[in-house]
Amino acid sequence: MNVRRLIPTTAVAGAVVLGLTALSACSTSDAADGGNGDKLKVTASFYPMQFLTERIGGEHVAVTSLTKPGVEPHDLELTPRQIGSISESDYVLYLKGIQPAVDDAILQSGVKNTVDAATLTTLENHGSEVSGHDHGHEGDEHTDEHGHEGEEAHEEHSEGDGHNHGEEGGADPHIWLDPVKYAEVAKGVGKSLEKADPDHAADYKKNTDALVAELGELNTAYETGLKNTSTKTFITTHSAFGYLAERYGLTQQGIAGIDPEAEPSPARIQEIHTIAEKEKVTTVFFETLASDRTAKTLAKDTGLKTGVLDPLEGITDKSQGADYIEVMESNLAALQKALGAK
Repeated sequence: MNVRRLIPTTAVAGAVVLGLTALSACSTSDAADGGNGDKLKVTASFYPMQFLTERIGGEHVAVTSLTKPGVEPHDLELTPRQIGSISESDYVLYLKGIQPAVDDAILQSGVKNTVDAATLTTLENHGSEVSGHDHGHEGDEHTDEHGHEGEEAHEEHSEGDGHNHGEEGGADPHIWLDPVKYAEVAKGVGKSLEKADPDHAADYKKNTDALVAELGELNTAYETGLKNTSTKTFITTHSAFGYLAERYGLTQQGIAGIDPEAEPSPARIQEIHTIAEKEKVTTVFFETLASDRTAKTLAKDTGLKTGVLDPLEGITDKSQGADYIEVMESNLAALQKALGAK
């Protein structure tokens, strides 16, 4: 799987469109069929969507990710070949609001089996500070619906929750960083793949169940590992961890907002200094795909350490793990260390 990620996305996209059997050498699942001709051609917008379709689709899908490893997904611009590859797809999985260029291209593509992951779970608004302590869901009409599965249960949210994700005050799109929400999305993806390719429905169901069980184990590891800590507050350059903080009773203090490239104001920097002192914060986290300059400056000013908390928007050779599960385990270890887990 990792070998495949080293191939430029445009090359993969072109190969899928042309049905080249050369791509079959790039992954064990492709090699099993000797080509992509009888596989479901799947386009995933970026890594968290790619991981789901590869794990659930297994040997029955040929997955192309529109976002190359190492590219910040929010900045993605599509080539004409990539736009063409979307319309050639049998199935498209994306997350509306993360990548405007992708949203536009998918809208124009006319692909019948197009799934927006945001409609498979419930989205919430998170600012720079997200606390799990006062998690009373004020005005959160979604609370009772977390148990529902499939597209139907969430269709009413797709319009209101699907827009303005990248803006302050809009819905937070980083649902994949909460294993419980990600499992809800996985269930919806499994059901939609069963509909798109009924001949292999039993395999999709089996693979979905296995992945959901694995995500359940990850959730338990986080619950157990973060139950008793010296502090509940962590500081991060990119406010991507709102759902994770909410799930495990933590407080995320983002130096800037949900946009990873946003520069913090001097007032916010001063506020972070005060919070760090008061809450006994030890570490300022930065991410693998964006600059660590802000984190290092703040850490130097406050005498704090720096560490990596990966928002899992892409896997590269710098990632602390080969896939979603491994990097989430590394994130847990980093949080345990920073928060003083007992």
